[in-house]
Parts: sequence; structure tokens; C-alpha cells
Amino acid sequence: VQLQASGGGLVQAGGSLRLSCAASGRTFSSYAMGWFRQAPGKEREFVAAISLSGGSTYYADSVKGRFTISRDNAKNTVYLQMNSLKPEDTAVYYCAAAQGFGGTTLRSYDYWGQGTQVTVSS
Repeated sequence: VQLQASGGGLVQAGGSLRLSCAASGRTFSSYAMGWFRQAPGKEREFVAAISLSGGSTYYADSVKGRFTISRDNAKNTVYLQMNSLKPEDTAVYYCAAAQGFGGTTLRSYDYWGQGTQVTVSS
């Protein structure tokens, strides 16, 4: 599966952005999906994940209550709605796909998108 992330940009602290990740192929519903991010000089870290049907979601503590992950299997797309953004949310955001269960670890994911830059100014 090929993944294309979009929706990043520059936003002021307290603002919102919605990231999208479009997947190719006909088997999108058989992949758990996740969002990760990587800030300059830091390791890539888990942000959010969603199960095959969208019935289960998981969040990093740092974004819980501010970010929402969702998916539309008819459109082969996963979303990350980011509200109340903080400067520490600045990073390149990556979407990823895992066959079966994804979870919070990078090694669980089989396919990665190219990343989209999110910059939050103070």
C-alpha cells in the first residue's frame, strides 16, 4: 500500500489543523493505521492509532484530548484532527499502515507515508 500524507502547515498556538493520509489499493480496511511524528533532533514517536474498522483508537498522553484520529474506509483515508496546538507539536507527521494490529510501536507498521510538516508558532 502507498500512503500520501497532506494537510500540514504553519499555525499559531491554540489553532487547529487536519491531516489526511490517502492510501492506494483496495485493501485499506485490512490495515490498522497510525500517525507518528518526528521533531528535529528527536526520535520518531507515536501520536495516534486506529483499528481496522475505526472502533478502537489509541493516543499518546501528550495529545490525548486535543487530537482525534478517524478513518473513512470508503475513501481509503485516515485523518488526524489536531486542536489546541502547542509549539511542542511542531514536527514532521507521518502516517503508517500495519497489517492487522498496529499499536504504538514503530516496528509494528509495514508501510509509511512521506510525512507532512506541522509548525506551531508561539
